[in-house]
Amino acid sequence: MNLREHYGRILLPLITPYKENEDVDYDKFKELIEYLIKNDLCDSLIVTGTTGEASLLTFDERVKLFETAVEASAGRKPVIAGTGCASTKETIDLTQRAVDAGIDTCLVVCPFYNKPNQEGLYLHFSKLAASTSAKILLYNIPIFVGVNLDPVTVGRLAAIDNIIGIKDESGINPLQISDYFLATENVDPDFLIYNGDDAMLLPTVVQGAMGIVSGGAHIFGHEIRAMFDHFEKGENEEARKLFVPLFKMVKANGQNGRLLPNPIIRPAIELVTGLKLGPARLPLQPITDEEMMVLKATLKEIGKI
Repeated sequence: MNLREHYGRILLPLITPYKENEDVDYDKFKELIEYLIKNDLCDSLIVTGTTGEASLLTFDERVKLFETAVEASAGRKPVIAGTGCASTKETIDLTQRAVDAGIDTCLVVCPFYNKPNQEGLYLHFSKLAASTSAKILLYNIPIFVGVNLDPVTVGRLAAIDNIIGIKDESGINPLQISDYFLATENVDPDFLIYNGDDAMLLPTVVQGAMGIVSGGAHIFGHEIRAMFDHFEKGENEEARKLFVPLFKMVKANGQNGRLLPNPIIRPAIELVTGLKLGPARLPLQPITDEEMMVLKATLKEIGKI
């Protein structure tokens, strides 16, 4: 099985459930994983990604979530660990802990807060790759980390054996998927390119994205799978019809300028699945009454509740 088939088209970044006191609820995390696997809403599971609020978790919490995901998934779906940290040293340490937990693939965001230049990014990822047996998926999300992983740099990194692909937050620069494809096609023809923005699913699949990292798959996994199927058959209108409800949901999640939609997508998942995930951690403001009204109206309009 090649890597594209192994990871599949839908990589789902798991929500991290919390108790009311903001402690991680590991039992609910297991329930969520069981729900997603039994309902076949994704092809791979990502632990402590952006949707999992990695930046709000401690090192030890992230490690325990890795261990919990491996136990709960029990080999039924590939588990990918989000191990990106602000420093290269901590990223290497956390990646090793993921490997120790039985995870062989890590999604690694560009270092945040310190805004390295392109050579600094290259050194960061190349040193990480040299330190580990894990396969590395690069993760570009400049809206949060403050730097963009340029296509030339990605082309250089693609030459490293265990750097196997990239997730790009494509809503920021919709054309960059094409740039990444062109930068890597002659370096590693099997280099994986995933779109990381639900709203950009259809525009990026046309450009060569072979899948999506989708928080919306908690709710829309079946529809996303069907969208890919329709697109591959040339049934573009059918794909578009399925995309519209997802797009409406994305808009509802971004109310009031929220860049990280967790405070709204959490109750959305709760309303659709019946699972209790708790509120997001501060400083993410809890959903307001007005936002909840819009959310419920949207979910009713698209037939999810």
